Formats: sequence, structure tokens, C-alpha cells
Amino acid sequence: MRAIIPVAGIGTRLRPHTHTIPKALVQVAGKPILGHILDEIIPLGIRDVVLVTGYMGGRVKSYVGEAYRDLNVCYVDQEERLGLGHAIYLTRECVENGPTLIVLGDTVVTADFSSLVGGERTLIGVKEVDEPQLFGVVEVEGGMVKSLVEKPDVPPSNLAIVGLYYIVNTPLLYEALTDIVEGDVRTKGEYQLTDALKLMLERGEVMGTFSVEGWHDCGRPDTLLETNRFLLDRSGGNGSDIPGSVVVPPVSIDPSATIERSVIGPHVSIAAGATILDSVVRNSILNAKAHVEKSLLDNSLIGEGAVVHGHFRRLNVGDSSEIEIGG
Repeated sequence: MRAIIPVAGIGTRLRPHTHTIPKALVQVAGKPILGHILDEIIPLGIRDVVLVTGYMGGRVKSYVGEAYRDLNVCYVDQEERLGLGHAIYLTRECVENGPTLIVLGDTVVTADFSSLVGGERTLIGVKEVDEPQLFGVVEVEGGMVKSLVEKPDVPPSNLAIVGLYYIVNTPLLYEALTDIVEGDVRTKGEYQLTDALKLMLERGEVMGTFSVEGWHDCGRPDTLLETNRFLLDRSGGNGSDIPGSVVVPPVSIDPSATIERSVIGPHVSIAAGATILDSVVRNSILNAKAHVEKSLLDNSLIGEGAVVHGHFRRLNVGDSSEIEIGG
């Protein structure tokens, strides 16, 4: 079995951070989003991974090559963002027959992955939501998938597709994707994976659903911070005593970070090489080599190499920025 993870998204809603880093490598709870995803699937015995890259794909390759050297990775470049169905279609040369796990690269899903894979039936991860019209939606009858539709005006149910798929009949999936792409069948301007799954259903594929416990969007600053809080609460963080400072768990602090005369936490993630001096930081994410001094930060995202001096503010500061806040 192999896993396909599309990570070609630009991440416009996370700008200015994604001006200089791909969305999949944005930090949350001590590691990039992609790191959390890979750490969920590796215990399943998956060693073959297909990554669909695009925007700053070189940085994705560097990260995975350094942090996950035991994986066999096939990289596919999606030059045009033509939808999830198109992204998966591009992987056809990397994927052989056999079960395939598809996991979207911009969300963190908490679920019992071991009960998802290994079966003889295609399964689609779902979660009940309040506004299903914003998502792909599954209609279930007798425990089996009856229909699928992408972002319907009138949803047939409130079961949203969460971006987690276990495909048993992989050749049929690529047959459906080929028909959609080569036939130029688009929904809302894009080639949709949901439409390919619908074709599979019409051609006799039996599908079930798989309920996920948590579905955490990392696509906006507020939801990224919410995901950071959830993951730190679940793991307990890795904070430790720092002489001259106070650490309020849960936090995630890289060992190479420098912290002096400060109060850190709760729900703070501090990446490699960051520096915090004479400050109070809570409910925030500081990326690599960020520098915060004489500041009180809450609900803040501080980008790589950003410098912040001043007093209490809520900030969303991009990489390599420098901000000085007066009294």
C-alpha cells in the first residue's frame, strides 16, 4: 500500500507566511503540517509515498528528504492548480495496482487510521458539519455510500468529505480520473476527486464511510492556532524547566530556541533557532529564527526570521519581517 498526499496548494489565506514557505511546511504544534500527516501514516507500515508538489516544491523535497529518509518518495509536479482530481490524476505513473491511501496535505485529521486501511472495501472519511454545502458531501443508505456531490447547493446530508480516502480499486480510480480530465468534465471550474469517486460508484464500486474524530483545518491563521491548541493538548507538549523563565504547559519548544526572562504558554509552539527575551507569549506559533523581545503576544503567528519588539498586540507577521511597536 502507498499513500498519496497532495501538497501543491499556495495557501493564500495564510499570507504573508506562505509568501516564503509552502503551506504544507507551516509550523503547528512543533512540526510542519506535512510532518503531522506523515507521522500518522508511517505506523501503518506505509513506506511508499507520492507527494504532489507545486508552489515551492523544492522546500517540500528538502524537508522530507532530511526528516523522513526511510520513505520511498515519488514527487509529481502540478504546474497548474486544476483541482484535487487533477492532482491525483497526475500521480498515475507513480502508482501500481493495490490499495492506496489519499490524505490531503492541508488538514490534520485525528482518527484510528489502523481501522481505516487493510480492508476489502473503499472507504471515504466523513464528519458531520453544520454547513455541508461548503464541502464534498456523501449520502449514505444502508451503511453504504449511495451518492456523492461536490459543494451542493442543496446537500443530501450533513456528512462532509474530510480529505481522507482508502481506495481498494486503484485502477478504477485512475480510469475515472482519466475520463474526467481528458473529457474536460469540471465542477466549479476544477477537476474534482469527488466526481471521479461518483463515476466509480456508478461503475459498481462498493464504498463505505469512515467517521473521523477530529478534522482540523490549517488554512487560516485562526484555524491554524486552533489546531495548534488541540494538538498540544493531545500530546501534552514537550516543554521543560527553563532557568529564569516560566513555562506553562502544554507547549512545544525546540531545543535550539533561546528563552530568557520570559513566560511561555500555554499553547505555544517555538521552532528551531527562535529567540524570546523579556516577553510573555501565549497561544502563539513562532517559526524558525523568529526573534521576540519585550513583548506580550497572544493569538499570534510570527514567521521565519521575523523580529518583534514592543508591547501587547495580536500579530500575523510574515517571514523576514521586522516590527517595532512603540509604547
